[in-house]
Amino acid sequence: MPDSIRPLIAGNWKMNGLKASSAEFEAMLAGASAVAAKADLLVCPPATLIAAFAEKARASKTLAIGGQDCHPKASGANTGDISAEMLADAGASAVIVGHSERRADYGETDVLVRQKAEAVWRAGLIAIVCIGETQHQRDSGQTLDICRGQLRLSLPDKAKADNLVVAYEPVWAIGTGLTPTVGDVEQIHRLIRDLLIARFSGEGAKIRILYGGSVKPSNAKELMAVANVNGALVGGASLKAADFLAIAAGCP
Repeated sequence: MPDSIRPLIAGNWKMNGLKASSAEFEAMLAGASAVAAKADLLVCPPATLIAAFAEKARASKTLAIGGQDCHPKASGANTGDISAEMLADAGASAVIVGHSERRADYGETDVLVRQKAEAVWRAGLIAIVCIGETQHQRDSGQTLDICRGQLRLSLPDKAKADNLVVAYEPVWAIGTGLTPTVGDVEQIHRLIRDLLIARFSGEGAKIRILYGGSVKPSNAKELMAVANVNGALVGGASLKAADFLAIAAGCP
């Protein structure tokens, strides 16, 4: 991991978390300073908890709050949706877009993901854009082509290190306990880095690339040591303070 790129450990709580979850979040806050030298921390709870968590984290310099999705528009007659501006107003500093579960469950296309990323920027937030292949695509030898295509179409122009994070999440590894080999991760992250540099020049060399997909304390250190892995997008393990902080502690 290049010394110039500070790692980011981002927790995606997905559809988990009630008011009672504040205790776990407070434990994360309390332990964040112990790993502050290792990485930045970001917690993306359900929208119902963003404002409350952001208030608790207001004084923290090591733990920020993010959203899990947003609508491309700033406002309008879109019942049930949340705009990036609303997330910013609630205290979010980043938004995940293009997660494989959104792509699969709601048919989100690369074009829509790009529009959402642009909306995140419009609100002054950081876009965490997810890409990754399914088991069928992997078995068919399409991994590199799928990642290349998603990266090309999902990322807006004028991306910079301070407004974009790319997360590679092999769909078949999410929540399954399976992870690619270190060699596989290194290959994909090298591809992503090369494509970012080709498109965004110097900024592409500085954009953080996260690995996601069954990241846990037991494999975090090995994964975080891989070239061009600048942190992790963590699912289930981010719901427990001890696991989330242990993953951050695994950064070089």
